[in-house]
Amino acid sequence: MKIVLQRVKEASVTIDGKVKSQIGFGLLLLLGIETNDTIQDVQWLSKKVLSMRIFNDQEGKMNLSIQDVKGEIIVVSQFTLHANIKKGTRPSFMRAARPDTAIPLYEKFIEIIQIGLCRKVGTGEFGADMKVSLVNDGPVTILMDSKNKL
Repeated sequence: MKIVLQRVKEASVTIDGKVKSQIGFGLLLLLGIETNDTIQDVQWLSKKVLSMRIFNDQEGKMNLSIQDVKGEIIVVSQFTLHANIKKGTRPSFMRAARPDTAIPLYEKFIEIIQIGLCRKVGTGEFGADMKVSLVNDGPVTILMDSKNKL
């Protein structure tokens, strides 16, 4: 399971010209689920996201978590994070999980994040053509991979 985590001033997801989710200060998470991902991957990554100290404290040091700053989160499914580009110029997405595997893990990830934040999390729509807008804060962008824990 992979995440591109972006600290944002604001972010939104638009589908068919209608805003599906919109947040102010917080995190935009692009979440890619791989065929061999499990609930353990969901648990590990959700815990990491909630506890990452990437927000500035009063001294300007990255010392606070999303929970500390009471920020908001949008989670967007993104199978293209598992693109294989080793051969040719057209990416292969064979490692990306099929919807019957990915959707339950995506939903569980969102559920755990919502419990940790004590508030609703914005989402995209699994499989939809989405327009994602953001104002990156910092910029702070972090790549996370549940297969790269050590």
